[in-house]
Amino acid sequence: MRTESKRSMSEPPSLIEENGLSARGCRLIAGIDEAGRGALAGPVVAAAVILPQLMDSPWLKSVRDSKEISPAKREFLFALIEEEAVAIGVGTVAPKIIDSINILNATKVAMCQAVEQLACSPDFLLIDRLTLPQLRISQKGITRGDKLCLSIACASIIAKVTRDRIMIKLDRRYPRYGLAQHKGYGTRQHFSRLYEHGPSPIHRYSFAPVRESSTPRSQFAIS
Repeated sequence: MRTESKRSMSEPPSLIEENGLSARGCRLIAGIDEAGRGALAGPVVAAAVILPQLMDSPWLKSVRDSKEISPAKREFLFALIEEEAVAIGVGTVAPKIIDSINILNATKVAMCQAVEQLACSPDFLLIDRLTLPQLRISQKGITRGDKLCLSIACASIIAKVTRDRIMIKLDRRYPRYGLAQHKGYGTRQHFSRLYEHGPSPIHRYSFAPVRESSTPRSQFAIS
């Protein structure tokens, strides 16, 4: 039973959802996902991707949730998705906005921005976990959508690569924190630098570890 579970996790996401919607008459189906929701610094980034119908490119078998593939492979797939997608939209919400409206609402704002940035209006939205009731477009939130649904997995790659590039640029502006390595997530290195130097303007002050970083370091011994 455990072996079957591992085999299932290694399978690529499918077009089952997209094909079912196409059979119902939907032509432009956007997969949507985000990157950076759990980070301590930097923006949250969302992407919307509309794939061509009846798509059968060999590289699709390599697509996975962005967290499951290497940075080099993400960059490789990013270029292919960008080349073959019908449309791609990206939305970005800055840390100050995240602090003012909370990360869940900021994620939804970024997703709405991504849909608005598409060159064509989608007939249906397939969204990882969430729904966007503020958009008057038929939609479905799919639990583990980035692992199950191909267009959502493609969106996860676009969002992740876009955000990683942003964090690498921010590392040059704020070199003390190692942002190019951890991309703003709560790694041991990031915590150490955060408690040593205090938060930067691109940290999320509403997140507890960032708030606590202004407390004397003696209270945060890192084992």
